[in-house]
Amino acid sequence: MANDIRPDWWAKTSAGLFLGFGLAMALVGLLAYLGPGGITAPDGRFTTLRFLMPFAWIGVFSLCYLFRSGLAAWLWLGGANLIAFAALFACRFWLFA
Repeated sequence: MANDIRPDWWAKTSAGLFLGFGLAMALVGLLAYLGPGGITAPDGRFTTLRFLMPFAWIGVFSLCYLFRSGLAAWLWLGGANLIAFAALFACRFWLFA
């Protein structure tokens, strides 16, 4: 029974849990900045973005099992987080500078 779960699934799951959450937050933040009206849009778009966040996280979390190993999941999702947060901070800097 202990052999039912492969050892790298724990690493993939933790990568999807932690790095997937950060990536989903950054992607939804980019959508808020780059969407119609920008971050200062007066409509109720933020409610829609708030409800979109769990679906983005579930999408990233489910894709983490497609990586070849747990280390690959951590490295690729970590790199994607760096790129997404760099783009998010770049949008914040350039759009409000």
